Amino acid sequence: MHSDRRRPYRALGAAAAAATLLLAAAQANSSSASAETEPVAEPRAAQDVTLPPAHAGFDYQIGGPYTPPDGVRVVSRDHSVQPAEGLYNICYVNAFQTQPGAEDSWDSDLLLRDKSGDVVYDGEWKGEALLDIRTADKRKRIAKKVNAWIDSCAAKGFQAVEPDNYDSYDRSEGLLTTDQAQDLIRRLSGHAHSKGLAIGQKNAAELATSRKDNGLDFAIAEQCGEWKECGTYTKAFGDEVFVIEYTADGLATACEGWSDQLSIVRRDLDVRPPSHDDYVRETC
Repeated sequence: MHSDRRRPYRALGAAAAAATLLLAAAQANSSSASAETEPVAEPRAAQDVTLPPAHAGFDYQIGGPYTPPDGVRVVSRDHSVQPAEGLYNICYVNAFQTQPGAEDSWDSDLLLRDKSGDVVYDGEWKGEALLDIRTADKRKRIAKKVNAWIDSCAAKGFQAVEPDNYDSYDRSEGLLTTDQAQDLIRRLSGHAHSKGLAIGQKNAAELATSRKDNGLDFAIAEQCGEWKECGTYTKAFGDEVFVIEYTADGLATACEGWSDQLSIVRRDLDVRPPSHDDYVRETC
């Protein structure tokens, strides 16, 4: 079940992105022969998938559902709740990390561990353990669990899915690679498409150019205004980009450059419902 929070995207600049990809290549080259010959997932073409309406009113409700404000046509909500009636609904699943304190709901060997055998946690959000995506067998087992959530999304009437923490490799202490993350996302995109759901790329701007190979249909970008990365997403996804900013400056930058093209909303960091005192929702 989703906790009432959202981790802000830690953007990679061009140099950092290049370094990440070089690290991934070095790790791949140093892998064992058995790892190098692991089968990888192939993306499945989207069939009968409806994309979210571009440049439409957007609300990000993964911290708790509430009646969408006037003008909203696209909503993202957690897979544990119901979609918003009459709107285009994106279903949030935490696909590459556990929910805070939910390690016990995963097989122990699917939790990423360092050389000392200690579980690796997201350094920004206490209690979120990274999942171990280093082998094809583990990626297959992780995908099976996440795909069951995707099945629930489809059964509830969501039109798309948002697999979060695609960029967990960036917080893995160098243990995970971009190739491993992309293999898992292909397993999820193929399943989502088989259920008639579109699937979005969540963050990981440096992987946007591979969106077609990975079977990804649109993007959800946290803080692309704040980190000057909205253009990276639009080059890959056109106007099918949904932006969440968490600061006034980030919103101003996103609106100045992209308000005539993209769906942009500012939310409070914990994406609370309006009943909470710290609720924030602003648009261009």
